[in-house]
Amino acid sequence: MSTDRFGITDRYHDAQGTEHVTTPETRAALLQAMGVADQGEDAAPGTADGDVRVLAPGDAHSDRSLAAPVELQLEDGSSRTADGALPEDLPLGYHRLRARDGRESLLIVAPAACHLPDDLKTWGWAAQVYAARSRGSWGIGDLADLARLGKWTRGLGAGVVMVNPLSAPTPVPLVEPSPYYPSSRRFRNPLYLRLEDVPGFAALGADGARLANAGRALNRDRRIDRDAVFRLKMEALDKLYASFVDTSGGDAGFDWYRAGQGDALTDFATYCALAERHGKDWRRWPPDVRRPDAAGTRAFRDANASRVQFHAWVQWLVDGQLATAAKEIALVGDLPIGIDVAGADAWCWQELMADGVSVGAPPDEFSATGQDWGLTPFVPHRLRAAGYRPFIETIRAMVTHMGGLRIDHVMGLFRLFWIPRAGGQGAKGGAYVRTRADELLAIVALESVRARAFIVGEDLGTVEDGVRERLAAQKMLSYRLLYFEPGAPKDFPELALSSVTTHDLATLAGLWSGSDVADQKRIGLHVNEAGMQSLRDKIATTAGLPNDAPVDDVIIKTHAALAKAPSRVLLATLDDALAVPERPNMPGTVLEWPNWSLALPQTLEDIETAPLPRALAKALTRK
Repeated sequence: MSTDRFGITDRYHDAQGTEHVTTPETRAALLQAMGVADQGEDAAPGTADGDVRVLAPGDAHSDRSLAAPVELQLEDGSSRTADGALPEDLPLGYHRLRARDGRESLLIVAPAACHLPDDLKTWGWAAQVYAARSRGSWGIGDLADLARLGKWTRGLGAGVVMVNPLSAPTPVPLVEPSPYYPSSRRFRNPLYLRLEDVPGFAALGADGARLANAGRALNRDRRIDRDAVFRLKMEALDKLYASFVDTSGGDAGFDWYRAGQGDALTDFATYCALAERHGKDWRRWPPDVRRPDAAGTRAFRDANASRVQFHAWVQWLVDGQLATAAKEIALVGDLPIGIDVAGADAWCWQELMADGVSVGAPPDEFSATGQDWGLTPFVPHRLRAAGYRPFIETIRAMVTHMGGLRIDHVMGLFRLFWIPRAGGQGAKGGAYVRTRADELLAIVALESVRARAFIVGEDLGTVEDGVRERLAAQKMLSYRLLYFEPGAPKDFPELALSSVTTHDLATLAGLWSGSDVADQKRIGLHVNEAGMQSLRDKIATTAGLPNDAPVDDVIIKTHAALAKAPSRVLLATLDDALAVPERPNMPGTVLEWPNWSLALPQTLEDIETAPLPRALAKALTRK
């Protein structure tokens, strides 16, 4: 398999080993998506040798040679010169090399591996935060609920709670329900705020009580109404912000947060204010505000400074409440594979984004037509020419306050499957586009070590040869599911986070009872009944139970079997801890299934005293 200078591969092999050759039509569509007008040019922008260099301290294989003298501008602001070879005592960080002819390049001095404590061996819950409601929630699980969940989980002897992406949607109805389709991966969802914990809420008096009562009334419906939650929480936040502005001469904590976030926060907050005025999709905004650096955008920001500051203030509140929740237990965040092309990050970095394509996965044994996730990728050579700033900011934001980070579809650090939107071929008309994995992995390792957060690479699906070995060398945990692994749990790798199932697959109760198959049929999906029965048989064998065993017994025994795995981290979903039959997300559906919108059937108060979660905790506790 060969790759052209733009990263487009000429062929790939699917999960069954079948070879697929990239057609001229697909290649032309991908080049157009990259904005490459002249396909005969000698080199893609930003891909010249020397634009980015990676150096690992103490690695004898790192190339330190210099063709000419350079000035090193270190990340801390200091500078030094080098001639012949780079110094051996360079600190970790992102540095600049400046040659005498004025050319600059990025030098990434990164650790050889990600942060991974030697004594990390624990278990925990995989939780959809929005679904984990308490009696005090306003129709959706929030960060105070997460703190409560963390405290209870720690009391059971666990060490982690893995959460769904907390990334920010666009702050206008209809609020995007999928946490994997974010407007921004650098900032977070204000719907997760606990309003009563915001300073000044008590002073709202009757207004606050009215809003809180209306919010708690939403808990009567198991299906989460994000738009209703949004209206109530934004009304409360507007009142609280007015009080914040009127009664304070400024807040040192807020000022410090804004200074630390810099232009990234200003641009995000400006996008939010513009979206309130013109709608979610920046591509349909008036031409004079379609770019962050446009004169019209600057004029809007000046004229609407208070509203821009409001959105920055909201992010400060979310950051503070997340930090509080993180004090209870190590949280493991989740990095979505891409972003919404109409959203904030795409507006900020539009010159770096591909146009007219989305990322997904080729056909495999679980999806005969492949998958189109509708997310927009970066153009690799443009991202590299930008010194990887968007990627660095994203990883840094995602590990903030986290003890670990799961990278969704970690294979995307090596290559991504691009699908042209035109042509009507779907995933069958896609092809892989390669990135500079060595450079992206160096950034992940550096941010991991700085944040002291371990990294989990979600490596399910089509994984090319050598990728898992490379990730293991980086001390990145693999992601293993009992549903998919051919061997017994005792044969799972040590460097792994292992679980029974995940949010996109049937829960144990749904699988065992047959309700998941029934649900798929009811909404018109094509069901692989033989495959589902084979999976059920596997669980029966693994758990050592007859086919008519009660669901609770199946859940406990299956996780007791999982506990025999040597994997560093074991997870059980809160859905399995409560024998929930419905899966959180049904791939291949949009309106047919309440994706990302079903609350757990019990409140946190009830969960804390329920027998099944405690039995499951006991089963997962390794001696």
